Amino acid sequence: MRPYGVAVEVDARNKSGHDEGGRLALPRAARVPMPRAMIGAIAFDTHRFVKRLTEGGFTEEQAETLAEEQVALLNTNLATKADIEAVRADVEVVNADLQRDIEAVKADLLKWLFGAMIAQAGLIVALVKLL
Repeated sequence: MRPYGVAVEVDARNKSGHDEGGRLALPRAARVPMPRAMIGAIAFDTHRFVKRLTEGGFTEEQAETLAEEQVALLNTNLATKADIEAVRADVEVVNADLQRDIEAVKADLLKWLFGAMIAQAGLIVALVKLL
């Protein structure tokens, strides 16, 4: 079974212009291939889309053109689960780096704070001895 959004060729076994699933089979020149990573990620029934447009007054050629453009837009503009997972992985890496940097700054701050406290205590002791 072919995924939605990928048109199939009209051949001798398919004189009606539809594929095995009843979806409209666009001519070879009108094929809009879906990237391999996105196959199955976006379900778009081009046959139903074209059928509804033609029922609404569009010519079949207009409806097919709109279906092709809709598939192209869906293929290029929507994030898939794989895209979202890649972003999540990037965010986790950035978060881990940020946590490491925060810990390093915290350690430096504590060193300076305790150093300043010791210096202040020494200064107070020196001033008390002078008086």
